[in-house]
Amino acid sequence: MKKTIILLTALLQSVFVSAQTTGSLKSPSELLNAEIDVKDQSVQISLYEKGSKVVDVKTLQLELAENILQGNWSVINQTKKSVDQTWQPIYGERSLVTDRYNELKLSFRLDENLKEMTLFVRLYDEGLAFRYAFDNLDFWNCTLTEENTQFLFKEDCKTWVTGMAQGAYSEKRLSSLTGAADRPQVIQINDHRFVAIGEAALVDYSRMKLEKSETGLGVQSVLSGKVNLDLAKYQSPWRYVMVAEHPGKLVEHNYFVLNLNEPNQIANTSWIKPGQVLREVTLTTAGSLACIDFAAENNIAYVLFDAGWYGAEEDMKSDATTVTIDPARSKGPLDLPEVIKYAESKGVGILVYVNKKALHRQLDEILPLYKKWGIKGVKYGFVNVGDQYATAWLHQAVRKAAKYELMVDIHDEYRPTGYSRTYPNLLTQEGIRGDEESPSLDQAIYTLYNRMICGAGDYTNCYFAERVTEKMGGRAAQLAKLVAIYSPWQFVYWYDRPEKSPSRAGGAGSAESVIKTDGATKFYNSIPTVWDDTRFMDGKMGEYAVVARRSGSDWYISILNAGDKRQVTLPLDFLKDTSACEATLYYQAPGKKKDVVSIKTIKLQSSLVLDVEANSGCLLHLTR
Repeated sequence: MKKTIILLTALLQSVFVSAQTTGSLKSPSELLNAEIDVKDQSVQISLYEKGSKVVDVKTLQLELAENILQGNWSVINQTKKSVDQTWQPIYGERSLVTDRYNELKLSFRLDENLKEMTLFVRLYDEGLAFRYAFDNLDFWNCTLTEENTQFLFKEDCKTWVTGMAQGAYSEKRLSSLTGAADRPQVIQINDHRFVAIGEAALVDYSRMKLEKSETGLGVQSVLSGKVNLDLAKYQSPWRYVMVAEHPGKLVEHNYFVLNLNEPNQIANTSWIKPGQVLREVTLTTAGSLACIDFAAENNIAYVLFDAGWYGAEEDMKSDATTVTIDPARSKGPLDLPEVIKYAESKGVGILVYVNKKALHRQLDEILPLYKKWGIKGVKYGFVNVGDQYATAWLHQAVRKAAKYELMVDIHDEYRPTGYSRTYPNLLTQEGIRGDEESPSLDQAIYTLYNRMICGAGDYTNCYFAERVTEKMGGRAAQLAKLVAIYSPWQFVYWYDRPEKSPSRAGGAGSAESVIKTDGATKFYNSIPTVWDDTRFMDGKMGEYAVVARRSGSDWYISILNAGDKRQVTLPLDFLKDTSACEATLYYQAPGKKKDVVSIKTIKLQSSLVLDVEANSGCLLHLTR
């Protein structure tokens, strides 16, 4: 059921004097308000929450290679619009999304050369968004070299940054920032106000990163290359500032980023199916059949064939239309057609990895071929990201995959900006410091509070690998991370293989950890990958997080604790009737090894107090 209310208000056409307040906006529930001022050669948007200033944004400080933007901006027209609607995602962290905002459209002219532009400013209860568009056809074949949008704060705020999409997070002050940070970037204004700065609907433009502002305390945009405005269809991606009282609420409200993207463009989406994924690590027929049997027995939807199945991934001679095992990874043999046929008989889908070298040479050949083979999806490996042409090529590759009903996972440095709403065959992507990097538990929590604002993250979960107990909080924490860190495709055993799979001597893979089936493992395999509702209940940046997600009538409450032993109180009023619930806790018991998950049934009351061991986690499963 979709409800849409749109109100348009055309204001008198007039030219406003520079430095005069041009327009104002309030969010639908009047939680936020913004004042928009023309400031000679820029436009300033001042954002307020409940009357207190949050940030000053200075934009339209553009530089073009042709140096045609000379003079001061004047407003020649403004129009207001209000939208109140809901939409149902194909999959996601909630089954219904509310999209409510008020928008101000400002038309500008440069007073010396009559060039015209449009600035769109939207105010949601969740935050501010703006984009600019070039209207005058005289801009054809122009190249944008700098954007110079600044986000300025009154105080030297605390912030968390990483220089690369798969890098570790560190805590900084705005005054001590160095280099360019990936987005979104979370900034703490005070104990009860956090903001996230990022971009949405990056489709055919150069990626934005954020670096220390040249003037004042704050950050400013830096583009990862020049922008051909013709290729960009004469408009920028959305730039946004989300506002919340807790960093967890920024993540809870991440539908905001999806709302800034175009609606679904795929008419028939019945073939788009989320689920858990098991990586086949031996590249052998025997290992493949063992994985398929295990997947079918444990409700795992897919088996992935990673690098090496069509040859050495970095070798330009490797042909992704053939099954040619890389001898450095496996001795084989691998009969992939027979494996795909067997998987189909078991109700398991097959996914394959293809490196960018083959993708760039063979994309138009392999996509229809893989559809013919019966493959369900492709992981695009080590793709180029950042500059405009890499960005445009990659999103075109997603659209091409949709034509052949192939789902996509993007490897390495790509971070989402909401395109999965427009093309939901883009199920997930990395751009995340996942388990294959062996992150400490505090880094996993930083990832949750920062990276997960922008969308799904392929976290390459481990479970039985030794690194889990040595560095990553143990198996109880892995259960909790599977719920806390969202991805429609969850790679659940990145380094682990079924017992019937060949050992290391019989295939690739540097680890020999074997999946052992017990009560905790069976539960791990049953955890959903998409949700009907998501709520952040409690937590602190880098220390702990409490996330509740609902699938149907079941609730999964995840707790991650990177610090000392902690007592966590869970209010359960959202359940309404706790007497009708059965509660099972999967946890790290005191004195037990981290490779052991303890299980117990507990009785619920109006609130629940749980003791969580240091550097560990737990997961509470509530059923009716």
